[in-house]
Amino acid sequence: MSNLKKIIIWINLVLLLVYFNWSIGEKEQLLTSGETVLFELAPVDPRSLMQGDYMLLNYAVSTLKVNEKTSKNGYCVFKTDQYHIARKVRLQDQPTPLYKDEKIIKYHANNTWNIKLGAESYFFEEGTGEKFEKAKFGGLKIDKEGNSVLTGLYGADHQLIKP
Repeated sequence: MSNLKKIIIWINLVLLLVYFNWSIGEKEQLLTSGETVLFELAPVDPRSLMQGDYMLLNYAVSTLKVNEKTSKNGYCVFKTDQYHIARKVRLQDQPTPLYKDEKIIKYHANNTWNIKLGAESYFFEEGTGEKFEKAKFGGLKIDKEGNSVLTGLYGADHQLIKP
């Protein structure tokens, strides 16, 4: 292998590692500074038998039918109540305008049936699945730009379900 090929491979490897570390840093920042918001879970099969201890999440705000005018990528605008539970207000293409007490979360619509918030699966330790079957909310940390990270599942009492 020529020296030029080796240099190109090393440069690509370094760039890839820098990108991954930057991405991890962004998620860590979101976890420390983001606001926890609870999104009500819509009924779905509680466990995937083919993938082991894993739960497919479907949010109540994401099951609303979208139409052909709805952007594939945009923002779900919502308000929260005293328990930090999100209630959908509308979908929009841009992060603004926002009115008093409104917040945003990014979405992707890959079909005309629902929107995806980016946190549609939850993996848990083997043998602890029964605890999570009663989950009523998915807890997401959300920043002001609408980025989100799933932090856990919550019960009807708004408390984090611990394995």
